[in-house]
Amino acid sequence: MTIRTDAPDRDHPRAALDADGVRDAYRRWAGVYDAVFGGVSAYGRRRAVAEVNRLPGTKVLEVGVGTGLALPRYRGDKRVVGIDLSREMLEKAAERVRDEKLGHVVGLAEMDAEHMAFADGAFDIAVAMFTASVVPNAKDLFAEMSRVVRPGGHLLFVNHFAAEDGPRWWVERAMAPLSRLLGWHPDFALRDLLDPATVQVELMEPCQPAGLFTLVSVRNAPGETLAVAA
Repeated sequence: MTIRTDAPDRDHPRAALDADGVRDAYRRWAGVYDAVFGGVSAYGRRRAVAEVNRLPGTKVLEVGVGTGLALPRYRGDKRVVGIDLSREMLEKAAERVRDEKLGHVVGLAEMDAEHMAFADGAFDIAVAMFTASVVPNAKDLFAEMSRVVRPGGHLLFVNHFAAEDGPRWWVERAMAPLSRLLGWHPDFALRDLLDPATVQVELMEPCQPAGLFTLVSVRNAPGETLAVAA
């Protein structure tokens, strides 16, 4: 998959997201999230967790754990901590952990992903599934994930990234002002998350359905200037 570094700047209105807006949106979504989004996001979650399970290291942070849909899929030797800004979503995740006896889940915490309470290098892997387009400032999310993952560890993202052109681009552009109501940015682009000129992207893989989502894997190397993988 080609990473474009010359994409034009956004020239259409986007409703700003903030922490309170995200909390409000996911308070509304919590009771129906699994039914509405569980199916369409299932393949992306499975693929991301499979990649986590393949990677070395046992200390895993899931950022934006939501209702815990991915938690049962982690390998038993992983030690998973999940965080989310929505207390209502976390309550659903805690129920899942109890009901399914998920002993590899060692913690769930209400936390702002842009201002985490963890020490530097506390995790081997951090994964954010369908979260990057939800937070107010995705580059701050990326910076915090990089901080809490050890050098040489991995950052993984599964997300919808906006089309560069065509009919889907027009739809995403038209929906951009609804970001606060929806709880995410429909026109979210890869460059909103990271700078492909300085970040080592090891994997970009389209995910079903129909390539709507993309799995991105990044090798964490704070303080170094990295080249984009071919």
